[in-house]
Amino acid sequence: MPTIPLVDLQAQYRSIKTEIDAAIQGVLDRGQFILGPEVEALEQEVAVACGTRYAVAVASGTDALELSLRACGITTGDEVITTAYSFFATAEAIVAVGATPVFVDIDPLTYNLDLRRLESHITPKTRALLPVHLYGHPCAMDQVMAIAKQHHLRVVEDCAQAIGARYRAQAVGAFGDAGALSFFPSKNLGGYGDGGMVVTSDPAIADQIRLLRTHGSQGKYWHVALGTNSRLDELQAAILRVKLRHLDRWNATRRHHATRYTEQLAKLSLPELVVPTVVPHAEHVYHQYTVRVTQRDQLKESLTQAGISAQVYYPSILPAQPALAPCVSRSRSYPEAEQACHQVLSLPMFPELSGETIDQIVRQIARALHPSRLPA
Repeated sequence: MPTIPLVDLQAQYRSIKTEIDAAIQGVLDRGQFILGPEVEALEQEVAVACGTRYAVAVASGTDALELSLRACGITTGDEVITTAYSFFATAEAIVAVGATPVFVDIDPLTYNLDLRRLESHITPKTRALLPVHLYGHPCAMDQVMAIAKQHHLRVVEDCAQAIGARYRAQAVGAFGDAGALSFFPSKNLGGYGDGGMVVTSDPAIADQIRLLRTHGSQGKYWHVALGTNSRLDELQAAILRVKLRHLDRWNATRRHHATRYTEQLAKLSLPELVVPTVVPHAEHVYHQYTVRVTQRDQLKESLTQAGISAQVYYPSILPAQPALAPCVSRSRSYPEAEQACHQVLSLPMFPELSGETIDQIVRQIARALHPSRLPA
């Protein structure tokens, strides 16, 4: 067990234990565990937080992506353009609906889709764009939406790492036809198990998600579509409702921690280490604080030996995943994404992290890369 974990869920629980325990007990006392009042209330509260008309709870962030694509009419023979650099679920959801993922290289500063390259990947088969707000940094959604409008494309936002992030003062998830949220425990808003949600302002999409999440049922034992079982349970909803009340404060604390990391790392003057970049009009929520280091593996090993957890998100680009081989064009290359795979390293980041601990991590980075540049 590292002395300094990447994320400390126990510390977060201790900080809100009374609220969480009361919420769980309330569900147990009512004895209703599937699609009850807690889920309905959470849906309403998340819709308000994301600035959308509707929010529909589902069983995971992966389901949120897949069902969003299905609700947008994406199917066999269609192409969906997305990033070459993300968690596997981004591409998996596209393949699951029968469509083909078309990968685009990334912007080396934000790790998001390189929008300068996007239009060159549009073909007559393209039906949707699936931008990912990676690490909590929002994509330039005004540009994404302008391209989508020009080419009559649907947009599904992968907001799994970015709840609370904003671009030009608008919450991610509210730009496209639908946005997919994940409530995986380590997320900025995480449950105590899997969970997800689709946010949208389109009533037809909201209705379709509700239908698909319950086996395509319009009533008991009456199924009008081939759906799935993707329901968020009441216990998770009750827990998430408590945590949602703290989300803005937690995200603000993450930004404060990121500023401290950046300022302290800047004092080291290490040309081989690049801190996260935040572009104009973007409000980052730092699901991860991810640096680039040319001696990444050396640094990771040094941190590990010192009891400091650090993680590589992600060590392989999506087009290199064996399961996606039938979908990948061999004529395309992704040099920026490939380079990121060899250089990125995410440092401990969670609201309960202390400034002193951040300083300790920075000192260990200095020891690993340049002992002579240890901060005073």
